[in-house]
Amino acid sequence: MERIGLIGAGRAGTALGAALAAAGHPLAGVTARSDASRERAARLLPHVPVLTSDEVTARADVVIVAVPDHLIREVADTLPLTEAQYVVHLSGAHGLAPLAGLAATPVALHPPMTFTGGLVELDGVMFTATAPDAARPVVERLVKAVGGQVQWVADEQRAQYHAGLVHGANHLTTLVSQALAVLRDAGVSDPVATLGPLLATTLDNTLRSGHHALTGPIARGDVDTVAAHLEVLRARTATTYAELARATVELVVADGRLDPATASRFTKVLDGHQAVSRERDRTGEAPR
Repeated sequence: MERIGLIGAGRAGTALGAALAAAGHPLAGVTARSDASRERAARLLPHVPVLTSDEVTARADVVIVAVPDHLIREVADTLPLTEAQYVVHLSGAHGLAPLAGLAATPVALHPPMTFTGGLVELDGVMFTATAPDAARPVVERLVKAVGGQVQWVADEQRAQYHAGLVHGANHLTTLVSQALAVLRDAGVSDPVATLGPLLATTLDNTLRSGHHALTGPIARGDVDTVAAHLEVLRARTATTYAELARATVELVVADGRLDPATASRFTKVLDGHQAVSRERDRTGEAPR
């Protein structure tokens, strides 16, 4: 099995390193500069020596540069890499550019998962990789070792790939946080218990059926309910609601569930809200 070297002891790198070690891949070493990194390395990689970056690189077949995105190129440039090695970064947003021109074979390998600083279950995770053809067997072997799957994305599509993840995951957190706040303002004593089952079922249905899982007032053509919602929501949440409502109208029109006349009524309500919001931003109060 390939010897793995970890440059950086961040949350993603240590979790992946621990999973690879558990699968039998020898970890040649890890670098850890801060107190938090050293503590994390000691906790998740207790039998892996903490070494300098040169020492880690010299002992490894696969060097994982697990540092923040903006430091990948800067750190990778300092490593004594050879043509016999593979150099891997874990960024979702970047392709091979940060590793271009290095002696080692470059790999962009992203596990779309939340890393919180502890061990992470990677079984079933769909890793996304960009790499030369020569690196594919090694990448597939590493991913399968931790129980994951691998898909390949072209270098020029990495930004779009990452945008999809951020829009679906990070913005979901924003959306749910806003919804919980609205429920609290409505006097709901336990917003999580109220929204949780509906949210879990909706997410499951949507992952299985896409936009066909959509229910609610827009799918029913209930324009008056959407207008009432915009009246009672606070400014920031109402803006989010209106933008998502507009996108939802487009989805329902596209699949034929909403007739053009009703869609036009929705558009009129949403455009009216937008005009009110612009006037409020300009003057500090709604137009009379």
